[in-house]
Amino acid sequence: MREAAQQITQDILHFIDHYHLGVHHPKTVETEFNTLALELFRYQFQNNLPYKKFCQVRRRTPLTVKHWLDIPPMPIQGFKQLSLSCEPIEEVRAVFMTSGTTNPELKGKNYHPDLSVWDASMEGPFKTFVLPDREEMTIFVLSPAEDLNKNSSLSRYLTHAVTTFGSDHSRFFFNENGLDMEGLIDALKDCAERNEPVLLMGATFSYVHFLDYLEEHQITFQLAKGSRIFDTGGFKGQSREVEMEQLYARFYNYFNVGRNGCVNMYGMTEMSSQIYDQTLLTASETDSVIRDKTGPAWVKTVILDTNTLDPVKIGETGVIAHYDLANWNSCLGILTEDLGCKTEHGFVLLGRIKGSEARGCSIAVDQLLQSNLGGGQR
Repeated sequence: MREAAQQITQDILHFIDHYHLGVHHPKTVETEFNTLALELFRYQFQNNLPYKKFCQVRRRTPLTVKHWLDIPPMPIQGFKQLSLSCEPIEEVRAVFMTSGTTNPELKGKNYHPDLSVWDASMEGPFKTFVLPDREEMTIFVLSPAEDLNKNSSLSRYLTHAVTTFGSDHSRFFFNENGLDMEGLIDALKDCAERNEPVLLMGATFSYVHFLDYLEEHQITFQLAKGSRIFDTGGFKGQSREVEMEQLYARFYNYFNVGRNGCVNMYGMTEMSSQIYDQTLLTASETDSVIRDKTGPAWVKTVILDTNTLDPVKIGETGVIAHYDLANWNSCLGILTEDLGCKTEHGFVLLGRIKGSEARGCSIAVDQLLQSNLGGGQR
């Protein structure tokens, strides 16, 4: 990587290392986040040509932007239409790609010249929100590992979770032939018999297939106290919709893991950090369980008015934007297509934005296409 890239990644790694426990004064975190966000904006403005053009159309430059909230968030369509990378894309170490459920020919791409920031950003929050009460755990994974899907950020995430936090009994149960139902059943029976807590991890819809198999064969488990279930992704692009509360009820019926033992992770290929329910964290610390989503100190999530893209007040619904310092090589700010509601403790995810609700997002996309009309890709 170039010298400038090495410097910005070191600054971000220092921030992550300093603030990963989240015990510092909020004003201090805010001040240092703003300083680093402005530094990162300058770097991306100088080195990411398509993003620079977009910012210029929005009339936002490092000379005019003084606060991170004024940094233009890149619509996620930009990750599909453009090569958003500060470093040359032919030199990157990894390229994570979206599933392309809406348009298989147009997949979003996030280029990673180095994965040190990505890994550091994953580790602390995983410990905080998934394993707040233990250092490691037996982890059983229902989704592909990194070796089966090198372009999947989720596969990278799951593999890194097992490598960093998994006990010796941890295993992946998804292979070239799909999910090994019988192997997973035998492993869960063994854990239950030994009274060993287990963490199940996988994409949300992976559980539906396994639960259907358990129901068909009339199999249930009494997993040990402390067992927990991690899911991510929801049911976007799936042929079958399942209410989340219905899924959590099935988790209890088939695994003996209640709602307070479940955590949903919100992640995106376009981001380099993850956001979590606070369920497991607050259940381990207090009697008052908070399920609203939040992220680490290096991620700021804002809810924006769908018409004006101005921040909304607590209790109001809008489109979600994330500002992720770990996204150093592409765009710090990302304008999603998700609806959310701002709360005192974070935000609540409400689903996908609809066309009639997306006037502000449409304008931003039009500006993106206008700014890069006739080229702009690197």
